[in-house]
Amino acid sequence: MKVSALQFEPRFLNKEYNLYKIKQLLYKLKTDLVVLPELCNSGYVFATQEEVFSVAEEAGKGETYFVLSEIANSNNCNIVYGYPELDSNKLFNSCMLIMPDGRFYNYRKTHLFNREKLFFSPGDTGFQVFSILDRIKIGIMICFDWQFPEAARTLALAGAQIICHPANLVLPWCQQAMKIRCLENRVFAVTANRIGTEINAGEKLSFTGQSQILNTKGEVLSSLSVNEEGTITVEINPEEANDKTVTERNDAFKDRRPEFYKL
Repeated sequence: MKVSALQFEPRFLNKEYNLYKIKQLLYKLKTDLVVLPELCNSGYVFATQEEVFSVAEEAGKGETYFVLSEIANSNNCNIVYGYPELDSNKLFNSCMLIMPDGRFYNYRKTHLFNREKLFFSPGDTGFQVFSILDRIKIGIMICFDWQFPEAARTLALAGAQIICHPANLVLPWCQQAMKIRCLENRVFAVTANRIGTEINAGEKLSFTGQSQILNTKGEVLSSLSVNEEGTITVEINPEEANDKTVTERNDAFKDRRPEFYKL
């Protein structure tokens, strides 16, 4: 199957431009699965909850969902994208999986990063695995979830072959850390980061780009630069993630001894 990552520079609170840019980058993209950045329709450096409310959408509703569901259908691909979710009066930093047939699934970020705690509620969905193309198992985590090895391990133990990882990375370590997540769990990972610098109300963040697709040994199959807009696509065999062999006498999962991992 073909997997892809999309990297670009969203404009803060400019949903119209961001969706235009996403449509432009996805136009005629030939892939089975494409991962977009975290909060890709809204930008990131919020100063007030009112700003978040102005761009938030309910799961399975709203302009972003309808635009991307049309692309998923016309391109016959699965799309994973990050967005600010509105549920009643709560805001979540969420991620949607849209399938070509219109089905969708939602994940809410478990580990909020820094100032996100001022605007979003902690995610309550837990780490879930979804089936695409009838047989391929994918898991989703968002950005700072990478800091917690339990996130990727939970998805891998649940059967995930590919970890989809929308991100707005500013710290310098994630791209390297994700190599370890793939190696220790023997899974593929697609990290889709954003680029650029965003300034709002005295807050300034620069994003690290370097979106990447990794194999089950943590090797980089394809990547983008720090400031490059575009997509990358790689052909992978997800079945490789079912092989947890380390040596002829070692298996990454069968050799686990969880009875000794308790505090």
